[in-house]
Amino acid sequence: MAESGVLRTNRDFRRFWVGSALSTLGSQMSLIAFPLLVLSLGGGAAQAGLVASCSLVTRMLFRLPAGQLADRMDRRRLMLGADLVRLVTVGSIPLAAGLGHLGYPHLLVVAVIEGIATAVFSPASTIAVRDVVPEEQLSDALAKDQAALAAASLIGPFLGGWLFTVDRILPFTADAASYAVSAVLLLRMVTKPPQPAEGEKADNSPTAGLRWLARQPALLRALAFGALLNLVGSSAEVAMVVTLRGSGTGGTSIGLVMACAGVGAVLGSLAAPQVMKLLKPGQLFLTIGAVWSGGLAAFAVTQQPWVLGPLLVLLILLTPPAGIVVGQALLSQSPRELLGRVSTAANLLIAGLAALGPVVTGAALEGLGISPTWLVLAGLIAAATLVAALPMLRDTGLAPERQEQERSSEPAAA
Repeated sequence: MAESGVLRTNRDFRRFWVGSALSTLGSQMSLIAFPLLVLSLGGGAAQAGLVASCSLVTRMLFRLPAGQLADRMDRRRLMLGADLVRLVTVGSIPLAAGLGHLGYPHLLVVAVIEGIATAVFSPASTIAVRDVVPEEQLSDALAKDQAALAAASLIGPFLGGWLFTVDRILPFTADAASYAVSAVLLLRMVTKPPQPAEGEKADNSPTAGLRWLARQPALLRALAFGALLNLVGSSAEVAMVVTLRGSGTGGTSIGLVMACAGVGAVLGSLAAPQVMKLLKPGQLFLTIGAVWSGGLAAFAVTQQPWVLGPLLVLLILLTPPAGIVVGQALLSQSPRELLGRVSTAANLLIAGLAALGPVVTGAALEGLGISPTWLVLAGLIAAATLVAALPMLRDTGLAPERQEQERSSEPAAA
């Protein structure tokens, strides 16, 4: 009963949810506007790519140290500080443009600082959900959060591109404003995060989260399966564009097909609570493996946009519930003093392989051709399903009942 009304009954979560969604929307607008701005200033494709890479690389490099910070400091203050830093750095772009001093080096510095601030914000934001939401509302809160982020990721690039056509500085003004609103909402949150445990000295290293995960076989299997899904997902983006381009599909149609992934993510997030009631974790992961294997194999035999788009929605539909299952298990089972480092370690494991996808797929498309590449991707998912997802049918480590047992057996540490 309480579970269905987390947005209505939990004022702090509502503030956090709105702020996080607006912040993500602003970031997604800037994501597409950054390379467009570099090109409009006379830069080339390599310079535009370098700006994007600077932001991504700094986020990866600072991820584990940021998790350690989230375990040691007040999470709300960390998020607030990160939002204020991003407000100032991104806000410096409209200011510099107004003064006539906007240049490429400035954009590089903004990309690096914004990347570091985002790396600090992310683990603190993940843990903040557990700080403001009781255990029985956790899965509903994660579903609501994921739905908002998926919607922001879907709308943001379109909105950013449109704002850029109105005025090239407008996306960055909107992004800075989103950080300002997020900061105000964080200031109004009244829930005090629990103090870090005094016994934290036992293991204070940045890699403590990785070592804890290494002792959790059920979680490791789920993370390994998720990592391969991400690898194949990032590969499929490149393969999809090449497939559609090769069949003579125009840019607008390609954009609409690619947007279907975002539609699937939004619908999957909204349907997640019902899906999680119908399917146990092992059944969910096995179903995803079967759907992805079949869907990717189907991509090898058809290049029609009206077929590929709905298929893409179907492929993405069950991934948000799987992400919520893993997220809930991580937040519920991780020792509180390791939450930041565990969440960043898990994120690193899941996202790390995805960076290789476009490079490897580009080589495969050139060396093997379009249809064989899709079949290789389908084979990878089928193998991962047999090795990682099939054993999950016997796992109890991801089940909600197990998580409640873990929490009840955990010594109370106020």
